[in-house]
Amino acid sequence: MPVCSTKTARCPGPAGRRARPAARPESSPTSARATPAGRFPLLRAFYRADRLAAPATALPLAALAASDGWVDDPRDPRYNTQVTLPYPASHERLWRDDALYDLIVVIGYNTGPVVPGKGSAIFLHCARPDFSPTEGCIAVARDALASLLGLLGPGSTITIRA
Repeated sequence: MPVCSTKTARCPGPAGRRARPAARPESSPTSARATPAGRFPLLRAFYRADRLAAPATALPLAALAASDGWVDDPRDPRYNTQVTLPYPASHERLWRDDALYDLIVVIGYNTGPVVPGKGSAIFLHCARPDFSPTEGCIAVARDALASLLGLLGPGSTITIRA
């Protein structure tokens, strides 16, 4: 199981469906829905203000809006970036009915420069109650993620390994 860690915290959590037994190398595409392996910066965080108070963190933090989305269409020039919905290309809706995206940390995978088809929307977010696999992200219990956010700030990274 992949592990997220800071200098003082380690949190086991589920990863992408095909992340077991090994996460995929950073250079491979996300079409297999596997979690990328490597060390990546943690860029910013989002939270659902209608469900919880703003968490303490030194990361850039914003409340999600019902119109927030993330482009997952590699043919679109905004691939792997946040957009305002409605948006014409294929996208993931960040405002979900379930609690998975009540807290989100954007993992800096395929962000500079963005390579179409390499992978999009790789987040650290809240786990399902049964801790079932994600679609390529890392998920931890909401309380653990809220606590972890308090340790994060500019320069924080996540190391994802098999």
